[in-house]
Amino acid sequence: MQELNLPPFEYKVTKSSENLLIWDVLRRKQVVLTPEEWVRQHVVHYLMNHRGYPKGLLSLERGHRYNQRQKRTDLCALGPDGQPLLLVECKAPSVAITATVAMQAATYNQTIGAPLLLLTNGLQHFCWRVDFEQRTNERLLEVPAYGEVVI
Repeated sequence: MQELNLPPFEYKVTKSSENLLIWDVLRRKQVVLTPEEWVRQHVVHYLMNHRGYPKGLLSLERGHRYNQRQKRTDLCALGPDGQPLLLVECKAPSVAITATVAMQAATYNQTIGAPLLLLTNGLQHFCWRVDFEQRTNERLLEVPAYGEVVI
């Protein structure tokens, strides 16, 4: 798999009959190792090991409804109250983070309501603090540590 612009982590990859599988610590099972999954696994470990997000408050592919359609988030970090804190949209490294991708994530976040939004393809990362009342976004240089956003 491609080297990403995220810290490395210890991972376990196995081969099934036709796919590579990676151990997912959150779902506690082997999942197919697609390029997008490679990015998602890096982000999960980055949030836990480098930014202090508790494993038990990370939720993968959480369902939500948007425009009367069932959608799934790539990753959502929750606060201690169980409310969304950080919405993460992962793309494969070959997918550019464009204004269209940003709009998709921002649109999903209208129903989720996370104050932090992260878009990444593993090579480029864009993080914003969203103020729903003021209807503004502040671009951040990095994802805030869990202890910085949860007091």
